[in-house]
This record gives sequence, C-alpha cells and structure tokens, in this order.
Amino acid sequence: MASVEECEAALHDLAAMLRAVDSDTREQHAVDRTLSLWISDLKECFTGRLGADGLTGITRGGQHDGQIRLKATSDDVIALTKGELSFPVAWATGRVKVDASITDLLRLRTLL
Repeated sequence: MASVEECEAALHDLAAMLRAVDSDTREQHAVDRTLSLWISDLKECFTGRLGADGLTGITRGGQHDGQIRLKATSDDVIALTKGELSFPVAWATGRVKVDASITDLLRLRTLL
C-alpha cells in the first residue's frame, strides 16, 4: 500500500503530465470541472480542478463530491501515474471507478 504522501506526489506528477499535453489538444478537449479522487485503502480524498490548464489546485482532505469522481486504491493510483497501468484498462476492469457524464468521460479519454 502506497502512502498518502506518495499518492499526493503522484497526483502532482499527473498534473505535470497534463500540462505537457499539447495546448491545442488540451483546450479542444478541456473540461471545466471539479475533480475528486477517493483513495479507498487510505480513506483519503484529494480534490482539484480540471480545465484548460490541466489539473490545478490539488488539495488533500476534501469531500468526495467533485463533478468528476474517481475511486481507486493507492497502489493503482501510483501504477496509473507511472504508466504501469493504463486508464482504459483500469476503468474497464473496475480498478478505477469513475462517476462522470459521458461527455466528460470522452474528453478525459483523450487527455489520459
């Protein structure tokens, strides 16, 4: 099991990866949504804002009530951000649960 600090660092790595996406692509597929990630084995929630600038404002300890809600274990969060687990596979196999509109899912698919 990864620590809360490792998961927070992984989210900041993910934010950096999203900032590295070509700005035209990022703007074309951007959503302006709040995002919450519940890390089930740590019973910890992180929140942030997903928009044209990528993932910003990451904070720890918020409520799991974002417009886009994700749920995963700490190990899967780390594996996703290290590229050891692809988001589509994680989602299809239930390792990552996503609660979002179909439009948001399609846009996220392009960015992740």
